[in-house]
Amino acid sequence: MAEVVILMAVAKIGVALGNEAMNQATLQFYNFITQLTELQGSMGRIRRELRLMHEYLCRMDIRNRNNQTYEIWVEEVRMLVHGIEDIVDEYLHLVGQKHDSGWSAYLKKGFKQPNVLFSLNRVASLVKEAEVNLVHLFQAKDRWVSMVDSGYMNDSSYIVERSQHLASTSRSLAEEDLVEVDGNRKKLEQWLAGDELERSVVVLHGMGGLGKTTLAANVYRKETENFDCHCWVSVSQTYSREDVLKKLIKELFKDKAIVPSNIETMDIISLEEALKNFLEQRKYLIMLDDVWTPEAFHDLSGVVIRNKKGSRVVITTREGNVARLASQGQVLTLKPLSKDGSWQLFCKTAFPRDTKCECPTELTELAHEVVDKCKGIPLAIVSIGKLLFVRDKTKEELKRIHDQLDWELVNNPSLEHVRNILYLSYLYLPTYLKSCFLYCSLFPEDYLFKRKKLIRLWVAEGFVKGRGESTMEEVAEGYLEELVHRNMLQVDTRNPFGRIKSFRMHDIVRELAVDLCRRECFGVVYEEDKYMESLDEMDARRLVIHKMKKDIYQSVSGVHRLRSVIALDINIPSTLLPLIAMKSRYMSVLELSGLPIEKVPDGIGDLFNLRYLGLRGSKVKLLPRSIEKLSSLLTLDLSGSGMKELPRGIGKLKKLRQLFTDKASDRFRRDFRCGSGVCIPKGLENLTSLQTLVSLEAQDESVRQLGELRQLRSLEIWNVKGTYCGHISASLAGMRHLSYLHVNASEDNEVLRLSGLPPNLQRISLTGRLAEGTLVESPLFQTAGRNLYSLSLSWSQMIQDPLPSLSRLSNLSDLMLTRAYRGKQMTFLAGWFPKLKTLRLRDLPNLEVLEMKEGAVVSLEILTLVNLEGMVEVPPGIEFLAHVKHISFREITSEFLTSLRQCPRTQGMQWRHTLRSIWCSGSSAPEI
Repeated sequence: MAEVVILMAVAKIGVALGNEAMNQATLQFYNFITQLTELQGSMGRIRRELRLMHEYLCRMDIRNRNNQTYEIWVEEVRMLVHGIEDIVDEYLHLVGQKHDSGWSAYLKKGFKQPNVLFSLNRVASLVKEAEVNLVHLFQAKDRWVSMVDSGYMNDSSYIVERSQHLASTSRSLAEEDLVEVDGNRKKLEQWLAGDELERSVVVLHGMGGLGKTTLAANVYRKETENFDCHCWVSVSQTYSREDVLKKLIKELFKDKAIVPSNIETMDIISLEEALKNFLEQRKYLIMLDDVWTPEAFHDLSGVVIRNKKGSRVVITTREGNVARLASQGQVLTLKPLSKDGSWQLFCKTAFPRDTKCECPTELTELAHEVVDKCKGIPLAIVSIGKLLFVRDKTKEELKRIHDQLDWELVNNPSLEHVRNILYLSYLYLPTYLKSCFLYCSLFPEDYLFKRKKLIRLWVAEGFVKGRGESTMEEVAEGYLEELVHRNMLQVDTRNPFGRIKSFRMHDIVRELAVDLCRRECFGVVYEEDKYMESLDEMDARRLVIHKMKKDIYQSVSGVHRLRSVIALDINIPSTLLPLIAMKSRYMSVLELSGLPIEKVPDGIGDLFNLRYLGLRGSKVKLLPRSIEKLSSLLTLDLSGSGMKELPRGIGKLKKLRQLFTDKASDRFRRDFRCGSGVCIPKGLENLTSLQTLVSLEAQDESVRQLGELRQLRSLEIWNVKGTYCGHISASLAGMRHLSYLHVNASEDNEVLRLSGLPPNLQRISLTGRLAEGTLVESPLFQTAGRNLYSLSLSWSQMIQDPLPSLSRLSNLSDLMLTRAYRGKQMTFLAGWFPKLKTLRLRDLPNLEVLEMKEGAVVSLEILTLVNLEGMVEVPPGIEFLAHVKHISFREITSEFLTSLRQCPRTQGMQWRHTLRSIWCSGSSAPEI
């Protein structure tokens, strides 16, 4: 992980030596060009050394992680690189100081112009010293650090070898040792034994430790007799194409008398030719175990020919990209065991067969807690079971295992195979994903991450690097998808069109990541009695406060190099912020949402490196003028605070990308004025990097300046008068990246005359009266309709049924109408809304009939009807909703409830309801 620290320092030096910084430095230090040239030369040499050091560390064998001398050396490297990063930050601050605020700002305050030569010389001296120390550190390595088995340096062979040994053991497990595999085994057997003559590719996919190899081996042993030839080859990420081809030949030819005698000297072309000739007329079964990249299969694609003999290739993998190699419909994604399955497997392993594998009654409760910690991973369950098997079956011993399980996972030699399987996934992560992955382990067990927020934190931390024309946030989302595809993170929910909405980290994976964080001083956690007193000694850069009981102030004040503080405990005193502002001048991330902070100290402006400031849900009503000095700030989150107006200097934050200032007065958004934003009195037009503006209170000046914000992706604007609509429409026309728009009129009778919307809009929410006419045929939706997937219309006062017009939005997956329609009937016709998954109709008092024709809304999963007081019968056609999972009738009368219970169309359907003041479950089915 030290290589991640180095990579970030290399990137920062690259910025310091980039054209923009060089031009500013030359302008500011034109009288001291010799000193400046020497300084830049030293930084360039350091950058080259660090790049070579990074490559070297990336190649280190994982066995050296237990080499104490090596670890001390890596710790010294990390501390030195942290210091270099601080120096470069000082230099960038010095270079940008005049550019950002001008010397006049100092003179007005009565200060004298700083001695720029003294500042330049000081930075140059520190850089020169760092360069010398870097060279000395490499010399010290050669003198003192002896590496383990240097012959393995290039490929981490040790952990690969141990994993392959585990795979071999998994292949030998008996059928009675397997749990909850019947369905998967049957499906796999059907795919292998199918009548399809075309060669097919079957993929078993899932995170490490789920039993992919075990299941594949169990079926493989039974099915080989149905093929002319067969073989099993393990393919690690560091595989050799030549070695794999030789293994294939040896396995496939093993019962034949035609094995080439010169196989060891054959080149790749000859090996491929021999295999193709052998397989051409044979029905073959090839198992490729533990494939990490699609390229590994593509390297063999010329050999595993399509001979129309019913041949099969089976791949096991942890990687989503590899799973896409499967033939249509032949991916088997393994899931963790259920609670019952986990318990059954644990008992099989932990308790002798002569006791019928039953857990003693006095141990049951504690044993269940131990099993629950494994979260359904068979490898972990079996390993913990074996650990108990060789120990005393007493309550005291089981409690010891329970209380020390985290330690056992990281340190117990008998659990090394569990560590190796999961460490292998980490080891093979690209460097740019390692820091993102470890960052997630700083949060509590079972923590539910939100995609958008975590992405903003990753960007602020400097983990994300630009790729072409994509924004940093778009690149970071790609990182997240990669970690999910690699089964390092688990998706909890996705939004209606497939993007990750929330996710978690598996507990076992997290425990091993926490150990890596500790070893690499990546970050520390403050968690009641688990707080690590050695925070100062660890040179930690990140602190996440889970729950505070002890006196944290002394610890925080001692960490002068702290870069990030994230507070998850809202009971932390508000005095934490002034302390941080005073002590941690290099701070880049401050996430203090929910804390009872009423005032932001003036010292916040001294945090020249701050890129993320989170005060969501605080009591802050004003920001100090010094906020304008935060020239590096990317995210300012004041959502739900007491803020009504931003200071005039906000326009100087030209790098600001995310601005949240919204306040919700009705979180269900049923009231006309359900929220508000803030006023930006001056300088809005300068915030040209803004991607998110949520929310803005419309005013004459801000509405006219809105058109300058052409990078916006998300925009909420409140208190819109009809006279503003022309300016807003003209501004929206230039926002080609805009994907989310919310517009709230100033009064319920104010007409929103928006003449057009950007073409890339995906989500629209409009609150206010719409102009008369057919909805989608109006200029409002002519350009945006083809990409729109979510639409919310409130207080629209439409007289005509809007569904005929809205049905032309063929990609719509989420539709909500709140006080939007004053008519009596709405009808969904066959073929309408083919992708609609969620439909919510609220507060439509005149609606009497809601009808679903057969073939309408064929993908609907969630139907919510709220306060439709005019509706007297159950919607005709509701029985046609074959895919619906959740149906809610809320705020209904007792009479309508009786109709629901007696209606034959709802028999067998799951639904829930609320009366006007009582929430209860529908009698036809349990609450869902």
